[in-house]
Amino acid sequence: MARKPRLQFEGAIYHVINRGNYRRDIFETAGAAQAFEQCLFEACAQAGWRLYAYAIMRNHFHLAVETPRANLVEGMHWLQSTFAIRFNRFRDERGHLFQSRYRAILVEGGPHLARVVNYIHLNPLRAGIVSLEQLAQFRWCSYRRFLRGERPEFLVCEEWLLNLGGLTDSREGWQRYQDYLGWLTADAEEQKRQAFDKMCSGWAIGSDGWRKALAKDHAETVTLSALRGPEVRELKEAAWAAVLDQLLAERRKTRREIEADGRTAAWKVGLALRMRESTTATNEWIAGALGMGKGSSLSVYLSKEREKIKK
Repeated sequence: MARKPRLQFEGAIYHVINRGNYRRDIFETAGAAQAFEQCLFEACAQAGWRLYAYAIMRNHFHLAVETPRANLVEGMHWLQSTFAIRFNRFRDERGHLFQSRYRAILVEGGPHLARVVNYIHLNPLRAGIVSLEQLAQFRWCSYRRFLRGERPEFLVCEEWLLNLGGLTDSREGWQRYQDYLGWLTADAEEQKRQAFDKMCSGWAIGSDGWRKALAKDHAETVTLSALRGPEVRELKEAAWAAVLDQLLAERRKTRREIEADGRTAAWKVGLALRMRESTTATNEWIAGALGMGKGSSLSVYLSKEREKIKK
């Protein structure tokens, strides 16, 4: 089965998630959770990662991590394999501890990173493990370390705090953050606005413009990989949309004109042909994006246009 792509570049930020094999509670004991935390810290130090947040649950973990050296795959391989070896050696067991692949969702910096951090810090509460009053005492989460000031130098917070109303890494700042999490916990609409329900799905968390630019930059990698799956399809479609926006701008056309003009408008047919020649976009997608009916209809329009060009 084809694997999903790992998009790596310097300064990339990810929301990383993985579960125990068969949803096994691999962190059910304090010793196991502590051992994983230690491996995580070692991985961050070795790989030069910036760790923004983490939560180690009973059967899965969450990380918000930046890779200054574009080495997520290398670092995650070391982290998971090293922990598995140590865990199995201690338990005198064999076999895989984690699901076949971890999920690594790209995250835009700024407010989007702050929302991912909020989601991770509230994970123990949302899972029903602790109450709001107990959240700051949950041992296997960066939230507790931030509040207590007990943190390694790669566990950082300045950027995401600043994007939560200008909070600072100070006693007052952390008190305000505690109050903020209390308010956020009680406000289901705000959690929905921050897209808590989408934090573990898709390929990227960020603004439409950022996602399109990112997809366009990595479109060739995805195309050459010939991969499948809903996330890869979304990535490809975002790349196609970015190219379409560029072509529209070159022709000084707008989305409104797409809706207003007919299916066979000359400029639409010409643009569709350009999309077919310069991208891997399907006829079905192009037809839908340009308001030209079905993919089969577009095939007819393009055939006629090619014949016209030959003459």
